[in-house]
Amino acid sequence: MHVPRLDTARAPLPQALAEALAARFGNRYSTAEADRLHHGKDESSHTPAPPDAVIFAESTEEVSSIVALCHSHRVPVIAFGAGTSLEGHLLAIHGGVCIDLSGMNRVLAIRPEDLDATVQAGVTRKQLNAALHDTGLFFPIDPGADASLGGMAATRASGTNAVRYGTMRENVLGMMVVLADGRIIKTGGRARKSAAGYDLTRLLVGSEGTLGIVTELTIRLHPIPEAISSAVCAFPDIAEAVNTVIQVIQLGVPIARIELLDALALKAINRYSKTSLREAPTLFFEFHGSPASVEEQARTVEEIAASHSGMDFDWAIRPEDRSRLWQARHDAYYACLGLKPGAHAVTTDVCVPISRLADCINETVADIAESQLLAPLVGHVGDGNFHLVLLVDPDSPVDVTCAEAFSKRLVERALRMEGTCTGEHGIGIGKQKYLALEHGSAAIDVMRAIKRALDPDNLMNPGKIFMP
Repeated sequence: MHVPRLDTARAPLPQALAEALAARFGNRYSTAEADRLHHGKDESSHTPAPPDAVIFAESTEEVSSIVALCHSHRVPVIAFGAGTSLEGHLLAIHGGVCIDLSGMNRVLAIRPEDLDATVQAGVTRKQLNAALHDTGLFFPIDPGADASLGGMAATRASGTNAVRYGTMRENVLGMMVVLADGRIIKTGGRARKSAAGYDLTRLLVGSEGTLGIVTELTIRLHPIPEAISSAVCAFPDIAEAVNTVIQVIQLGVPIARIELLDALALKAINRYSKTSLREAPTLFFEFHGSPASVEEQARTVEEIAASHSGMDFDWAIRPEDRSRLWQARHDAYYACLGLKPGAHAVTTDVCVPISRLADCINETVADIAESQLLAPLVGHVGDGNFHLVLLVDPDSPVDVTCAEAFSKRLVERALRMEGTCTGEHGIGIGKQKYLALEHGSAAIDVMRAIKRALDPDNLMNPGKIFMP
């Protein structure tokens, strides 16, 4: 578990700044302890670090004015969406002002004819899909939590549908962004391709609030499939499950989701969600398309699974059955916490090329057994991404040390197999020490140069991504 270096010697907000913000925003400016504490923690195991003040913004212009004021007083700013990040992105480790964007939750435009929409950054994925209800379209990026779209862009989120629909990188067309000095820029556009200058949209997607604050997004929409079906299949061991995944992908089956859960994760889910799934390594599948293509996909996958000793291949066609199945999968994180009451969850999210997935998971499973960690495994294995939920007693130095050593070995294993230390959670403060291992010092120098060019005073979410 990483404990951030807190700037305990920092001064309170300059009085002139505090007075200006209070006068401008009234009761939407708060220094109340409850508000500060709420905005100084996320879903991770990292030690909370509250900001000095919180402002609830309602427009891009308000965000610009807040940032400009903070810039004039050299005070850090941190953007807050839904608070669901997993790598300490929200922690105000150098103090400053937290800008809560949850009130910026308007769907500004839906354009079914062009398959796109423009939304404010505080709109959540569930809210957007509710607004799309009668259009025949949906937004597919599904990280599990009902995250804000601004936060999803900032962390380059993906999730269960990424194997077919891609990540936020592929689904953000353009953005409105407030820079460190308060200037507002528009990146990208609604055209499906452009060769006009640097691709600032791709630069800012995944920048974790360190280069600017996203206030509006234009995103791709996708037609709701004519037919959807899901299936569950258990296996005698993880190796057979993973080999099934690899064969399905390499044969080009256009599957929408493939999720892997080990026996321990299934045990947790059955307890938490009151399901009765076989407590063995299990794959969850989802198929999208026409009725005929969905049936063909499912039959093909069933045959592949059978060739790898798959058991209990069970279809779920009714919407309520599919929803219950995927809700159980999304609840896996909280279900796993129930395996060790009082434990903190240290999450991992390495990703490797699909051809190395079996090697990486097999070595990792052996490592878990040797380390004696309680660590359920779940993963978006269709794109080579898997997670371990390391259940750690925060008061046990042995637990903490063991988890940190295991995490380091896991990342080194993934990098050795030409993978990445983070498939979707981002760097934040939790994976800073692995960034140079993955990219090399020259690439980190280039990243730091970009940061200095856009934020020379290091005021935008300072202390994230790069080692101090």
